[in-house]
Amino acid sequence: MSLQGGRTLLSGASRSFSSLLLATPAQVRMPIAETDRRVESSRTGTPMAQKQETIDDWALGEVLGVGTVGTVYRVVHTQTGRVAALKILLPQVSQDETISGRFTREIQILERLSHPNVVAFYASGKHDGRWYYVMELVDGGVLKKLLNRKGALAWQDAVEIGWQVCSALQHLHNNGVIHRDLKPANLFFTKDGKVKLGDFGIALDTARAELTATGLTVGTYLYMSPEQIRGERTISPQTDLYALGCLLYEMLTGRPPFQGENFARIFDQHLKSTAPPVTTFSPTCPRELSDLVDQLLQKQPERRPFNARAVQGQLAEILMRWDEAESTANEDRRKANRRQPDIWAIERRRPILANLLADEVIDERAATSWGALALMALLAIGLIVVGWAASRPGG
Repeated sequence: MSLQGGRTLLSGASRSFSSLLLATPAQVRMPIAETDRRVESSRTGTPMAQKQETIDDWALGEVLGVGTVGTVYRVVHTQTGRVAALKILLPQVSQDETISGRFTREIQILERLSHPNVVAFYASGKHDGRWYYVMELVDGGVLKKLLNRKGALAWQDAVEIGWQVCSALQHLHNNGVIHRDLKPANLFFTKDGKVKLGDFGIALDTARAELTATGLTVGTYLYMSPEQIRGERTISPQTDLYALGCLLYEMLTGRPPFQGENFARIFDQHLKSTAPPVTTFSPTCPRELSDLVDQLLQKQPERRPFNARAVQGQLAEILMRWDEAESTANEDRRKANRRQPDIWAIERRRPILANLLADEVIDERAATSWGALALMALLAIGLIVVGWAASRPGG
């Protein structure tokens, strides 16, 4: 059976912080001192305390995710009412120098990033000896979940998402940051269709000493570049562009470019194999878009596009040419904006993406409702059978 998901790999004693946002949400409120008892409580059914706590000026709400090193909460600022997400280390790992070092490095990276397509940083500090930081709460969905339910997206939606990801990546690279873990689980949506890149737990800060030793493999195997797999010292922005190619491929075809029974086989394909063209699985995909993905997936970094901005421009041109062919309305506006295809193409497509996300929420709620109805029906049948059996003579 082929692997459809992916795990973040980090050789050595420490683990990636990406697991914090991938855990199953627990829609309960709980004091932070009892976080590490969550699993035991859910297993035994023992009720937990409902006392609300605060961390500095942030009142804790429900748990959004729990990982091996930390917890993410929904929080509200006690003075301004701002709603956000708070990420805090678990007590049992807070004294680990390597884990704390990675966490504080993540904070340092987020502090200097400010872009519409990057999850915003609000505050950080220590609480009871544990590092935490507060970030923007993005509640419109996650690309991974959308792909799991929808499979392949319309190529126009894939281009729209890719365009926004390119904008985020260019901002990172301009600030000396290489994400190293670009994947659907780390791309979040606002309700109006804006894409937000998050989880900088294994990001490389080229301006500071690296905590990951040379020769160690860091990343998520379905989206890792050959140079990441080999643990090379020469990690560059083109590493993120390779992952972008994997991401576009999956959005366009409904499957990652390389699949296998285990990560070793997938690694081997990243290193040696050429992925089938996108058009093999998506005949409606424009040839120039398929060619762009092929270029992003080149094994040698120098053969990939120059930077994320160059990819962004190509994506915009592809979408613009399609839009021009599909519509003859607003001719004057189209001519006036011909020199700015990026903005024009995105503004035209974003409402469509927002509608796709809204439909996804409706589908999910409908699936939940049908499941509840089925359970109620089974309970009703069970009661009828029990009543009938009890009413029989001698029953």
